[in-house]
Amino acid sequence: MRALVTGAAGFIGSHLSEALLAGGTEVRGVDRLADYYDPGLKRLNLAAVQDSSGFELIEGSINELSPAALLDGVDVVFHLAGQPGVRASWGSEFQVYLDDNVTSTQRLLEAARDAGLQRFVLASSSSIYGDAERFPTEEGDKPAPVSPYGVTKLAAEHLCRLYFSGFGVPTVALRYFTIFGPRQRPDMAFTRFIRAGLTGSRIEVFGDGEQERDFTFVADAVAATIAAGAQGRPGASYNIAGGNHATVNEVIAILEGLLDKPLDVQRMPAVVGDARKTGAAISLAASDLGYSPQTDLADGLRAQLEVERARSG
Repeated sequence: MRALVTGAAGFIGSHLSEALLAGGTEVRGVDRLADYYDPGLKRLNLAAVQDSSGFELIEGSINELSPAALLDGVDVVFHLAGQPGVRASWGSEFQVYLDDNVTSTQRLLEAARDAGLQRFVLASSSSIYGDAERFPTEEGDKPAPVSPYGVTKLAAEHLCRLYFSGFGVPTVALRYFTIFGPRQRPDMAFTRFIRAGLTGSRIEVFGDGEQERDFTFVADAVAATIAAGAQGRPGASYNIAGGNHATVNEVIAILEGLLDKPLDVQRMPAVVGDARKTGAAISLAASDLGYSPQTDLADGLRAQLEVERARSG
């Protein structure tokens, strides 16, 4: 079997590529190595797979490459490429979010109409819910994103649903809830906190720190993603969460225990578009995908800390 992994050099994409190769699946990766963060880190993410005979990397933008060529000979698409980040999605950068999160999805879906795929798996986000009306939030609850980023992820989901209902493309959308673990992007909170703790520098915490998230370890997210490619119900969307409910302040306390020292915290104003709380019901993913998260918050943070410590020398 051959899979196309878009965003293959990214945080989740690199872990997914490794796991697919380990399971005997050939991987065609595509990544434009955007400068949202250091492209050198993305190349480092691929260190474990770049010499594998089953791995092929195509550098470039989906909006400039031929989607039909990317899908040629492919059985499953894992579309993880996209412009991340809630805070940066306001203002002049919104066009980048449209191009990378919406237009790229539409181009791949058009090519998928005649590709005979087994599955087309879209990486969506808990951001589509915004400030959800209830917790745990179920897939059928009303989406109400509170950031432009969330709007683009919801639009990509709608496109998938349209191409399934209109043309039979077997699309599956995964709503990831705050993924963490080794190789997490440098702009994400856990990486910032860990690096600050290792160097003794100050960290910025936006708002009062009582924002609550449902954190998901990257290996659990990858297991759910591979299962979606094999047995996800076409046309469905699934919550993928780890059941690790904690506030930012609680995460800082765990990290202080792992580091055996206090963190230097500077409180900053809350950010517009930052949801106050997320929490997912995962019963649908459990029943359809056999999904069962295995890693708790403290163990996952410890693994992420060890990798960051090794990378920092």
